[in-house]
Order: sequence, then C-alpha cells, then structure tokens
Amino acid sequence: MINMTANEKPQRQLLTGSRLRSYAFALLTKREYSKAELLAKLGLHAADLQEVEHLVEELSENHYQSDQRVAELIVNSQIRRGKGPNRIKQALKDKQIDTLLIAEDLQEMDWAEQAYQLKVKKFGTAVAPDMKTKAKQIRFLQYRGFDMEAIMKAICRTTEE
Repeated sequence: MINMTANEKPQRQLLTGSRLRSYAFALLTKREYSKAELLAKLGLHAADLQEVEHLVEELSENHYQSDQRVAELIVNSQIRRGKGPNRIKQALKDKQIDTLLIAEDLQEMDWAEQAYQLKVKKFGTAVAPDMKTKAKQIRFLQYRGFDMEAIMKAICRTTEE
C-alpha cells in the first residue's frame, strides 16, 4: 500500500518509445490534429520533447498526420457554418496551420454568393430600405468574416440578379 498525505498526487509515468508512439496513433485514430496540436498534446505525456518532435515529423512524412487534411476539414466545416474567408483564416491561425495550404481554395470561392445566401437565410431576399437595417446586415456579415466588397454585393443584390 502506498503511503501518501492528502496533498500529494501520484506521479504519472511519462511515455517514451513504443508507448509514446501508441499514444500518438491512438490520438490520430480519433481525429485529425495539426502538427502544433499533436506536439503540444504528446509533449504533456512525454519524457523527452525531442523524441516527440522526431515522432511527429515521422508521422507527418508517412502521411499519418497532415496539416493539409486538417486545413481542408477546417475550411469545409467553417463554410458549412456560414463563415467567411477572414474567420476561416483565423481558425487556421488558431490551429497554427499555414493559410497558404488552402489559399487557392479560398480564392476560388464566390464569397459574394456565400454572403448573399447567409443574408437571405437571416434577413430575407428584400434589399434593406433604411440605413439602420443595412448597418445591421453589414455588422452581421462582418462578424461572420466576410470582406466589405462581398458584403456590399450581398446586401444590395436583388433576387433578379
């Protein structure tokens, strides 16, 4: 029987070698992690941080971990939630993923159409008659991460266009 006082916590064993590798695979089977997230998560349980760096690099080289896949998942998720390019870039930055991985995908999107669809869903198809309503729509779309060019096209667009 272990004799501990009330304030002492049992020391957890830090992982090395195959146990660390198994833990990394267990994490990656549950969901995709960016390199930075995986380094941080494994670093909490590892005895040697250099071993973690080498392991994450090896996992990345063997395509078990991919920042590209994580970026694509984030972009698709954010678009489904009605987010614009600025919010998507911020989400990638939060995960410490380079926005250049999906820069081409972001440029190909018709953000004015996305903003219009979101505006229609929230406010209807009618063009706002007064400045107060327009300002409300602009703030809503700005918060969602759209730039002013796409916002102005969306709020001024009529159903015939």
